[in-house]
Amino acid sequence: MSFKTTCLAAVAVLALTCGAVQAQTLRYANQGELKSLDPYTVNETTTHAHLGHPYEGLIRRGKNLEILPGLAEKWDVSEDGLKWRFALRKGVKFHGGEDFTADDVVFSADRARAPGSNVQTRIAKDIKVVKIDDFTVEFQLPTPNPILHSQWDTWYIMSKKWAEANNSTQPTPASATTPTYAALNANGTGAFKVDSHQPGVKTVFKVNENWWNKQVEHNLKEIVFTPIASDATRVAALLSGEVDVIEPVPVQDIQRVNGGGNVQVLTGPELRTIFLGMDQVRDELLESSVKGKNPFKDIRVRQAFYQAIDVETIKTRVMRGLATPSPLMIAPELFPHAGFTRAKFDSAAAKKLLTEAGYPDGFEVGMDCPNDRYVNDGPICQAVVGMLARIGVKVNLNAQPKGQYFAKVLKPGGYKTSFYLLGWTPGTSDSHNVLHDIMGCRDNPASARGEANLGGYCNKKLDALTDKIIVESDKAKRDAMIKEAFQIGIDDFGYIPLHQQALAWGVSKKVKLTQRADNAVHFQYATKE
Repeated sequence: MSFKTTCLAAVAVLALTCGAVQAQTLRYANQGELKSLDPYTVNETTTHAHLGHPYEGLIRRGKNLEILPGLAEKWDVSEDGLKWRFALRKGVKFHGGEDFTADDVVFSADRARAPGSNVQTRIAKDIKVVKIDDFTVEFQLPTPNPILHSQWDTWYIMSKKWAEANNSTQPTPASATTPTYAALNANGTGAFKVDSHQPGVKTVFKVNENWWNKQVEHNLKEIVFTPIASDATRVAALLSGEVDVIEPVPVQDIQRVNGGGNVQVLTGPELRTIFLGMDQVRDELLESSVKGKNPFKDIRVRQAFYQAIDVETIKTRVMRGLATPSPLMIAPELFPHAGFTRAKFDSAAAKKLLTEAGYPDGFEVGMDCPNDRYVNDGPICQAVVGMLARIGVKVNLNAQPKGQYFAKVLKPGGYKTSFYLLGWTPGTSDSHNVLHDIMGCRDNPASARGEANLGGYCNKKLDALTDKIIVESDKAKRDAMIKEAFQIGIDDFGYIPLHQQALAWGVSKKVKLTQRADNAVHFQYATKE
């Protein structure tokens, strides 16, 4: 078998802590909770970042999101692109003392694709994962996929022996009411071990002195994570020195934090797109005054919702300018927006469309929204409620913490939503991820396509293009197909893209920290005086 090598590089907060804090203890606060330690429960950036301290993937992403070797030292791809062979790193041990081998990779591939997993798109179900020997694994594909491994930095490898010994061979669904052992405990190979975990209260990570990566960049002994939902309390904790890092800093507090003397705000563009979606599958919406039919199946209703929402007002009043309105479901850094335009904001035109669709007086609909996940997510949803009220649509807003939100709206929870807000950063840094995971039809239970397509938007022509995009190596041809696919979604009013939000991390001046554009806070790169 002939191979071509693609990579050989070696390469309630006020009770947080009292008194003096050791120099190498870093205290971190985020607006959202960390409910589960099971790395396959929620496909969400902040959760992946938390769990990236104890767990690792076959590859990892560097400071500039470049792909680097992780638990795999190198990988080769066959000339026909149908076989990827990974040489695993030898001498690596899990925190529990188990040796890392090919058995763990095969097990983790099966577990990630099992019912209840929210990371099924990491490895397609029709890919065979074969153990060649203890330190070699081959992935056999039915068709070529040049970006097969691009999301594997957050496909975390678990210990087969540990999972079997603790009745955790199956993933923990986000909707689970009783936590499993894997949800309350972690056993990875990463730079930090989980020392203690109180779901939704506090998680303490201790340094892994036996980490295989001897080129350690951090100087930390301990990370203490405490969720702080209240913006005011989170900012106060940073300004008082009770925590060293917070994320996010509310846009209205950036100037005050920068004037705090011992702290600063790190800002920058983020690759995440914030958007609205609608249930276009059910014959009757779960939460609506309209009975016997689904208004969102009518393109005129979807267009009315789109044109009723003023993204410029959201940008200036809600986001204080720290947002870039978007016509696409992907950031311009990942695919150019030239040639695409948004449908014009026009409440009168929106009202007319609703009347034409048979809803002259509007209707009621439920809306699901997280209130602790994205920048100003709750206020954005409140603004949307007000804008839709102008065209006669009464929105019953259900804004709740991300744990409850994701448990309700994601695939393991049955996509129980009629209208929702979501944010998405393509884990591959590629358009195919958006077209496949978010905009792809989810009508085939045997496929992972559309796993994050909460509303069930479906256009088979878009899917056909997506299948061609994944195997096309000619950039010009590939970009033309991507552009055509995105235009199909625009013409269908399948989604309502709002904006790309900006990053805003509050950081003590004693801490040096790399800010990645995917908004993943990784302390492997942090140092503290």
